[in-house]
Parts: sequence; C-alpha cells; structure tokens
Amino acid sequence: MASDQSSAIEIKVGILTVSDSCHAGSAEDASGPNLKSLTTTLLNNGVIAKHAVVPDDVDRIKAKLLSWSDVEHLNIVFTTGGTGFAPRDNTPEATKLVIEREAPGLMVAMLKASLDVTPMAMLSRPVCGIRGKTIIINLPGSKKGSEECFRFVLPALPHAVNLLRGDVQQVATTHRLVQGETSTAGSKPGQPTDDDVTRPERAPASQHVHRCPHSHAGSQVDVSRVAYRPRKSPYPMISVAEAVDHVLKHAHILPLETVSFTSALGRYLAEDVFAKEPLPPFPASIKDGYAVIASDGAGTRLVSSASTAGDEPGGCVKPGECVRINTGAPVPEGADAVVQVEDTLLERSTEDGTTELEIKVMVAPTVGQDIRKVGSDIAEGEKVLQKGQHLGPSEISILATVGVTEVNCFRQPVVGVMSTGNELCEPGSGLVPGRIRDSNRYTLMAALREHGFPYTDLGIAKDTPDALLGMMRSALDQVDIIVTSGGVSMGEKDLLRHVLEKDLGATVHFGRVLMKPGKPTTFATLVHEGRTKLFFGLPGNPVSATVTCNLYVIPAVNKMSGSSSPQRTIVKAKASETLRLDPRPEYHRVVLTWTQGSQLPEARSTGNQISSRLLSVNSANALLLLPPGTAEKTEVAAGEILDAMIIARL
Repeated sequence: MASDQSSAIEIKVGILTVSDSCHAGSAEDASGPNLKSLTTTLLNNGVIAKHAVVPDDVDRIKAKLLSWSDVEHLNIVFTTGGTGFAPRDNTPEATKLVIEREAPGLMVAMLKASLDVTPMAMLSRPVCGIRGKTIIINLPGSKKGSEECFRFVLPALPHAVNLLRGDVQQVATTHRLVQGETSTAGSKPGQPTDDDVTRPERAPASQHVHRCPHSHAGSQVDVSRVAYRPRKSPYPMISVAEAVDHVLKHAHILPLETVSFTSALGRYLAEDVFAKEPLPPFPASIKDGYAVIASDGAGTRLVSSASTAGDEPGGCVKPGECVRINTGAPVPEGADAVVQVEDTLLERSTEDGTTELEIKVMVAPTVGQDIRKVGSDIAEGEKVLQKGQHLGPSEISILATVGVTEVNCFRQPVVGVMSTGNELCEPGSGLVPGRIRDSNRYTLMAALREHGFPYTDLGIAKDTPDALLGMMRSALDQVDIIVTSGGVSMGEKDLLRHVLEKDLGATVHFGRVLMKPGKPTTFATLVHEGRTKLFFGLPGNPVSATVTCNLYVIPAVNKMSGSSSPQRTIVKAKASETLRLDPRPEYHRVVLTWTQGSQLPEARSTGNQISSRLLSVNSANALLLLPPGTAEKTEVAAGEILDAMIIARL
C-alpha cells in the first residue's frame, strides 16, 4: 500500500549499503534488498534507480552520494550501515560532507521511535539532510533496524519530495489536508478533492491543529481514492516451491512444554525418552504350560504349584517337578524352560479335578525354551523414543509401558481463523440478496481439527481497514498464526495486505504464486511483543482456500509443532482420463482408488475445477499435480503417471 497518493510522478530512490564485509563478499547484504522491496511496495510511485555496496570508507561513501545527488538527480538516497560507534562507522561523517541543509526532524523521528523499541538506539548516529533536490537519510545497518526506521520516516517522504520539486499544487493539497481545511475551489472534474481523502474530524476554528492525513485512531489505510488503487500487483510471481520455502523458513519450532502422556497424542517429542526399568522386569513365560528343568528331558513331572500372571515370583522347581504357568507369569526359580500345554498329557489329578498332580512331557525341552528373559523387550536405560518423534497410539503405549506419564513436547501453535467480506453471513442465517454463507472458515477449522491442532474462531471481518485491523490486533495476543480467506486479490475491498504492511508493520514475503487455484495467496510475518507471528492470506474462493491450506498452512503448523517432515505426503497415481493443462501448474481435485492387481492408484477427477465450485472437493482425497501446459504438451493422457498430494484419509 502506498504511503501517499498525491503524486503520479516517479520517486527515484537509491539504496547504498555501507559495509566492509558485504563489499568484500564475506557477508550477505540483507538490508539493501529489503529496503528495495519496501520502497517499491510502500512508497507510492517509488522506483529503485540505484543500488550499490561500498566499504566503510569516507571518500567512497561521499563519492557515491555526490554522484547520485548531482549526476543521477535521485529524489531520495537511503544509506544503511556505518552509523554506530565502531571505528569504521563513517557514514554520518561522509554524509555531513555532502549535505547542504540538515533535516533534523527526520533524524529525531527515527531516534524517538527507535528508543521506544530498544534503548540501544541511543548508540545510533544518523544524519539526515538535503543536497540540491535529493534527500539523504542514514539508516541502521541491520535489516530489522533499517526497516523500522524506513517505516518511521515514510509518511513524510512524498510531501518532502514534492516540496523539493516545487510541486505547488500537490504541496497545497497536502497542507490543506494536514490543517483540516476543506476548500475544493478550483478542483477540476474528476480530480480528487480533500473530501475524497479519509481524515480526522476538523478542529474548531479557534484551534490550529497540524495533523497527518494518514493519522487515524484506527487504520492508516486510505480507501477513499478507489480510482488510484494499483492496477497491477506489486508482488512478483513466484513458484509454489519458492513459496513453500519462504513459509518453512519462517515457521520456527516453538518452545517445549510438559504435557501428560494421555494428552500427548499427535504431539512431537522435545526430548529423548529412556526406560527406567527392564521389560520384562522378570523372566516371563511366553506360553501357557509348565515351567520345567530342561535337563529332566521328556517324561512325567509332579506338579508342585501354579504361577499365573500378576503373581509375585516365588517358589522353586526341583528335579522331577514342574509348575503350571500362564502366559506372562513369572518363571519360578530353578526352572529354565517352559513346555506348552499342547505338548503334555495329564497323568493324575485330584478326584474332583480341581488340582493337577502329575503330567507327562511328550517332547524334551531345551534351555530357555518359551521364556522371555529380563530386559529382552526393553533394556534398562534403553532409548525407547527420540526427540522429534511423532506420538501416535503406539508411542503412547510405549510411554505407558515404561512408566513415563509426563513428557516434554514442542508446543503446538494456536491458529486463529477468520473470514473477510461484507457479503458473508453465518451458516445458520437466512440468505438475503447479496449475501452468502461463510463456508471457508469452517472448512479451515475442520482441517486443523482433523490434525489435532488448536485453533480459535476469530469470526467474520467486514471489508474495512478498521474492522480488519481491530480483529487482527486482538488476535495477535491469542494466537501464533492468523489464517484468513478473502481480501487478498486486486479489488477495491481487498485490503488485508495494506493493513498488514501499513498498520501492523508486517513483512509480506509473497503475494502471488504461479498456481491454479490460489494465485493471490499471501504470506507475511510480523513481530508482536517479541514473538514472530505468521499470517496466511488465502484466496476467498472455497476451493482455493482448501488447496492453499494444504500447501502452506498445514506444513507450517506441522513444522512449528516440531515435525521434521512437515509437508503433505506425495504418491504416484495414474490419471483415469484425459485432462486439459492450464498455463499455470494446477492442483486438480481427485479421488484416489486402488484396484486389485494394480500397483498404483487411479486418480479420478471430481469434475469441473473452477475455484468457486466447492463440490469439486467433495470426496476428494488428493490433489493431482498437473504441470503447466506448453505448445508441445496441452493435455495429460489417460493412464499417465503423475504426482498426487494426499489431503484426506484414504
């Protein structure tokens, strides 16, 4: 979103990175490219005319500033780096040699706002000033610090450029706005007037209040000048692979927390788990039968007693004797084999049949036969589960077996889900003209619930900057991730990106992806009270929201929860019919079925794939990954083998 809509003339900007290490190639310049991106997305009509990296040398810095001011005639030059206390921090000194007039207001604005962020800002020595018609601004060297200071001075820059250009009309318009005047005299038909710009209420005539036209109690986004909205997206088109890389790069694993093993299903371990005791803790019988001495061989045995599961180990087997035993029962002392009941005959019992007195072993046993040794299943001190392991039913069983009732797991992110749109109403509402029921929110919450992820229902936000900002600000205190649907395309009511950047200071990592459906998918991050929050702006069409949730949201939540393999499972599948290819890679909704004797599943299309047709995801359990069409290949033939992404239980 632009910071000011007052000028249609390009603002030429230069970015000068000052760093010995970046100039030598031993460090990566992170601040320069970030400032280039901020300029083209936030500064209205801002274009990058120059970008260079120079060492921390006064003469080199000075030469570049003089060239860009006097020869290239740039409107603004941002330097980044070299403003601290280190011996080689020479940017302010070089800048003082170049500027003709100081601009202390810009410097004070940066320092004042920066001190609200960190007391270390008092160690910054920025210089801001003017040479000819060029504004020169020293920014810190870090990516974070330079971006923050860029945003602090951004609101004043278009007006400053107009002043230096001598653009009397635009200067007068801005002055009227900030002083609360509403004169429209001389306005040409179709030309925006003061009333076209959202601004605070006018002060009484007796007061003179200097206000910024973008200073609101709520959102700073101006929606009044609909005719000036961008006609082209400012975001570069990137591939799905690049988009996924961005998401996973910023989806950091969350800190650990201690949970009861009964509540740990679906979680990821944050530590190894070791057995405190051996299993079994005593020699145990594998069969129902008789504990014997193997060297007695075949023949008759006196039955001296019985051992059943749950009994304390006791008794002693002597030569010529045996003990009746059940599966899992402790093997008595003296016995070194178990003979299963099927290999014995009853020789003698009490008259009432309640007690066996003598049996005959038909097959000679061997030492250790049908006995589980101490620790044969799990040794004492053995690692039974490892850090990062997903806890399913089997793993919960292991925890119970080794007596570990509390485990440290990575915390699961809480996801806030909201829909945007004036046209939306709740599913239980009756429809009136112009309204539709909100399905996306419930689809996304169901997808999270299916994976066992915690979520918060944030409701429906109206298509106004204040409504969007209010809901997102409230959500930031409750959740780690915000997922919205709608409001990320090119319409006049698609305001989410603008609110994110202008009001919340978020960094938008991508806003267009080469895919069908889901092209306007947006991913951003912002820092709130010291914690990074993730924001996913999914398209409003129901199918697009479902597809992009599986591609981006679920993997992000998986990774933050501790998964080392966060993406959805990909299998090979055969197309059941001929499918037309789109110029973009397509995620075609299909049903995978397996037939007897076939090694691969068959992918059956769910029909019309238009992104608004919710029925195309009905029964779909996979997305067939169709390549982009070319002049040489316009379709996929029936029987062709392709990748398919699993999105539901098979």
